[in-house]
Amino acid sequence: MSNTAKSLVIATAVAAAVSGAATTATAQAKEKCYGISLAGQNDCAAGPGTTCAGTSTVDYQGNAWTLVDAGTCADIELPAEADGSPRKGSLEAQDRDLPA
Repeated sequence: MSNTAKSLVIATAVAAAVSGAATTATAQAKEKCYGISLAGQNDCAAGPGTTCAGTSTVDYQGNAWTLVDAGTCADIELPAEADGSPRKGSLEAQDRDLPA
């Protein structure tokens, strides 16, 4: 095997290792934020009767989540609820804005 071929193999191995580490770091910097997605735009499992991404049926459905940057969930600005009270994202499923 020539030196060029060896260098190419080593460079490929290093690139693969670095890209895998970057993906892991990025995944760890995200968290589930409930109650912030619009209908049909949740990331996965929006409570009973749903299966995965895009299955929420109500805007800001409390049991539907979307991945957001860690530490930002409660700071996401949302329109107020119908009674005027503030609507916020949560790190746990909520009992508000659920489909009838």
